[in-house]
Amino acid sequence: MLEGLNETSDKAVKIGQKYIDTSKRYIELKIFQQLAISISLVGKVMAVGSFVFIAFLFFSISGAILLGDWLDNTALGYLIVGSIALLIAFLTYGLRKRINALVLSKLSKNF
Repeated sequence: MLEGLNETSDKAVKIGQKYIDTSKRYIELKIFQQLAISISLVGKVMAVGSFVFIAFLFFSISGAILLGDWLDNTALGYLIVGSIALLIAFLTYGLRKRINALVLSKLSKNF
């Protein structure tokens, strides 16, 4: 009877150890997956963001030159375009909580 109890407890220990090892491997894989998704997302955002920034820069300069030609005052064209960019920046800053909530809700679907 004591041997049967000893065998049963050994089996339980082996099953428990196997469960712990499997859980540890699963957690490591899950962490790797989440890390890979996050790094990939940051890389994509940086790549797309840099191209959008360059496009915005070129459009701003060309728009300022065009406005300057229309108004016969290049400085005024640059001032108007700069003011518009500043207005967009202030609006984005004002809406930052909504933007954060939107981003968090989109990312929470992945995790």
